[in-house]
Amino acid sequence: MKIVVATEKPFAKTAVDGIRKIIEDAGGELRLLEKYTVVDAFYNAVADADGLIVRSDKVTKEVIAAAKQLKIVVRAGAGYDNLDLSACTARGIVAMNTPGQNANAVAELAVGMMVYMARNTFQPGTGSELKGKSLGIHAYGNVGRLVAAIGKGFGMEVHAFDPFVPKETIEKDGVQVCADAAELYSRCQYVSLHIPATAQTKQSIGYALLSGMPKGACLVNTARKEVIHEDELLKVMEERTDLKYVSDIAPDNHAVLQEKFGVRYFSTPKKMGAETAEANINAGLAAARQVVNFFKHGDKTFQVNG
Repeated sequence: MKIVVATEKPFAKTAVDGIRKIIEDAGGELRLLEKYTVVDAFYNAVADADGLIVRSDKVTKEVIAAAKQLKIVVRAGAGYDNLDLSACTARGIVAMNTPGQNANAVAELAVGMMVYMARNTFQPGTGSELKGKSLGIHAYGNVGRLVAAIGKGFGMEVHAFDPFVPKETIEKDGVQVCADAAELYSRCQYVSLHIPATAQTKQSIGYALLSGMPKGACLVNTARKEVIHEDELLKVMEERTDLKYVSDIAPDNHAVLQEKFGVRYFSTPKKMGAETAEANINAGLAAARQVVNFFKHGDKTFQVNG
């Protein structure tokens, strides 16, 4: 099996060494394409590849068309909207992600952002504490569970809404279950957002939910910018001078939000939730193991396409 690791932003050397060992111990051949600047290099690299591992690199229908022998592509990370799933499915290519490997890094960032906003982005003046505040988890997956646990450690009262997770599972963690998103947002002074960007969720977080949040509330987005209805976010922040928004991905109207709202708004320059040495290594090694298990055992556990 010929496996290509194509990373415009490379894995750490420790991760690459680990990936190579996993692939070669299984009898495979590893090829690296790092820091490429033209897409033709990507097309050429995958021309005879059996498997492909990427980070945030876009696996488009053109990449799929160039990869005549490709059988599996793994996105080293939780989100997989950089993979053209339709093109993969049409060719019978298995597409996977590596859920949970970046979860702790993202969860720590989410809580760090809450502290940052609670303390007025570390500007002079009186801030507030997280202890005793209500924290809402919108989507109780790998990251949401960890944010809930850290929030409880801060002494926060934690609530969650996720229609895909049994009520008993959430309550077992000492977290209060909300019947719907509206209830979650109306109860919580901080809401940590972890929903994926799908046809159903894109622009779903807007005026109705945000205007119902308590006084002094803060929305924390370490998910995807596409789930926010940006025009409605702008409108409600203009009306609600107490509302705060912090994001791990700059919205399209970043400049407007920054100019209008000062310390009530902050965004990282580039998505950094998974940007820790530990997450980088964990996701890369998990991707390599999944590729090997697919070829050796037909394991499709983390498949995300039909």
